[in-house]
Amino acid sequence: MTPKDRTGTTVHLTTDIAVIGGGLGAVAAALAAAREGRGVVLAAHLGRLGGQATTQLVPALDEHPHVETAGVSTSYRAFRDLVRAHYDGILNPGGGWVSRLCFEPRAAEQAIDALLAPHLATGRITVLRSVQPIAAQRGNDRVDTVTLAGPGGRFEVTAELFLDATEDGRLLPLTSTPWVAGSEGQDAFGEALALDGGPHPDAVQSCTVGFAVSYEPHTPALIGPPPADYTDLKSSQPFTLEIAGWDDRLHRYRMFTDGPDGHPPFWTYRRLRDSAQLAGPDIALINWAGNDYAGVSSLAEPDTAYRKAKELSAAFLHWLRTDCPRDDGTGTGYSGLHLSPSTAGTPDGYAEEPYLRESRRLSNDAPIRQQDLEPTPGAARAINQPDSAGLVSYHMDLHARIGHPASAYAPTAPFQVPLSALVSDTTVNLLAAAKNLAATQVAASAYRVHHGEWAVGEAAGTLAALSVEQTRTPRAVLADRRMLTRLQMRLTTAGVPLAWLTDLQPTDPLGPSAHLLAAAGALTGPREKDLHLRPDDTATEQEQQALLAAAARLLDERHLTRTTTGEQPTWRELAHRLGTLVAGAVDPDAPPRPHHAPHAARTADAPSSQGAAK
Repeated sequence: MTPKDRTGTTVHLTTDIAVIGGGLGAVAAALAAAREGRGVVLAAHLGRLGGQATTQLVPALDEHPHVETAGVSTSYRAFRDLVRAHYDGILNPGGGWVSRLCFEPRAAEQAIDALLAPHLATGRITVLRSVQPIAAQRGNDRVDTVTLAGPGGRFEVTAELFLDATEDGRLLPLTSTPWVAGSEGQDAFGEALALDGGPHPDAVQSCTVGFAVSYEPHTPALIGPPPADYTDLKSSQPFTLEIAGWDDRLHRYRMFTDGPDGHPPFWTYRRLRDSAQLAGPDIALINWAGNDYAGVSSLAEPDTAYRKAKELSAAFLHWLRTDCPRDDGTGTGYSGLHLSPSTAGTPDGYAEEPYLRESRRLSNDAPIRQQDLEPTPGAARAINQPDSAGLVSYHMDLHARIGHPASAYAPTAPFQVPLSALVSDTTVNLLAAAKNLAATQVAASAYRVHHGEWAVGEAAGTLAALSVEQTRTPRAVLADRRMLTRLQMRLTTAGVPLAWLTDLQPTDPLGPSAHLLAAAGALTGPREKDLHLRPDDTATEQEQQALLAAAARLLDERHLTRTTTGEQPTWRELAHRLGTLVAGAVDPDAPPRPHHAPHAARTADAPSSQGAAK
């Protein structure tokens, strides 16, 4: 590609795909697009990549019970493996009980650097750091350029596809793409967890500025006077180790010992470094109801929300040090709690940016709703999405919303990432690639977690790459059933699961065919009632017909018939045959995937791009 004309000190970049954002969705999107041979500019708003796992200081992964063997992609599994490799293979370096994998942010940074390194070396990915999108130029229904600025310089990026992987969906308003925030209200979709009546756009979920602390009981911290408004916050928040649980019961915790209800200690909830496994003191992340801030919208007033959320966290830390009831009943406060700047990666030990539970969300004509994720009688999975591009499993978890302090919760059945939720109705070359997918506030609360954001980003990056390759808009790709099948084949071949099949190992050669057919509706009978595929069991007549119908859908055919009758193949045997048939018909000769690295033009005095900067 040819560099654009130079203007002033602005660096002009031209690339296939521009991923705007620096969180887990952004990283996954860039990796997926590069994997498919496309050139990528990854523009991060801070100096560190990783979002929830690094700068937002939530490196205790919110996941699901099957995560070690199923339900996540090969690339997400590689991220987790690299984190563990940082600790010489220790499975849970922090020993936190909220997750199977709790760790320090630096481990996530190193894992992400390792995943990006091969693409940085070839020039397929160029990373810009500490730049924010400040403007966008749009022609008719397309985004032409996005302008970014910050201490890292000023850049104008031209791309075929733009992916909004920002933490707050800020590219949506910049590109005049319709978006929503807050609660749609129960009138919109009849969701039980939506707020009453019509829309409440200002009722955005709370944010949290977490902080990292070590516990060194023999070295008391220097504790100053109480922060401003401490007395009011202490009573109104309130500051306590008791918390209302998802089951509508009060859960009582103690600091370092099991609580009176048998709950494990507060301290080990999000512990990031376990001194029993690693040298040095225990270090924990404090992200709790006590510092869950719901006073000002993080979308409408981001700077004010961060400042006030940080002040709230400072007050909660003061309470933990001075007024928290001691486990042994001898007094109050744990003065041995010390902020850990080296863990947080900040000068003061507080998160570099708030953990946002809610983003602006893409508005299209078919958002994901609460009803799409809820369990249904007789089925182990949520409603099947034929355009599935990944998997997520997490409950619908709504923290306090601005003006509405009560939290809300509902269970889900394991669910999917539908590609239709990533596509705009009005901006043909913009995709959602993080927690800003087209979902209601209720449904989005289940996608916002680490593996959910990664799955959305990976799906968006793969869709963008195929769109560029085929010179079609993403919506046109999805509208062509055979092209959609080709896209899903690319995903499954890369190790992205499309359906919940928990007994099918990630390395099983049946994987691509099984996931492709299952997402197309091949699961029936007993295989619908639990998450097990049991591929080596005989396929009943009903199951054979379901497999044939699924293959026909993938090929956009009215029906397929068996060449032999009376046989009793296993599900594996028939699925393998049909998967091979589909692959040969849809993508017999995968075209070469050219390497298009971004090009840069700049004046002698302009700042340089940071393709390999750390």
